[in-house]
Amino acid sequence: MKQDLHPVYPPARITCACGHSVETKSTRGSFSVEICSNCHPFFTGKYKLLDTAGRVDRFRKKYAATNAAKEKEAAAAAAAAEGAPVAPAAGKKGKKDEAKA
Repeated sequence: MKQDLHPVYPPARITCACGHSVETKSTRGSFSVEICSNCHPFFTGKYKLLDTAGRVDRFRKKYAATNAAKEKEAAAAAAAAEGAPVAPAAGKKGKKDEAKA
């Protein structure tokens, strides 16, 4: 086996911001981290729920107009299939309307 090929692997201490420390070995040496399994919400069960209800409400509000427009188009298509006259959508001009203008 070759000499001086492998890196030095001394004992190291990893310290968290919460004060928890772990003894291990590392080529990097001792260092500190901001969060560990002792204080991370996933492991402690102390979740901080964000405004998820507000996010859902914003999503529904944003796409409510889109869904309403799709429902109107579906109703118009169903009425057209039955042969009932369909009023043109407000603000839209057909080719005949553009020629008159």
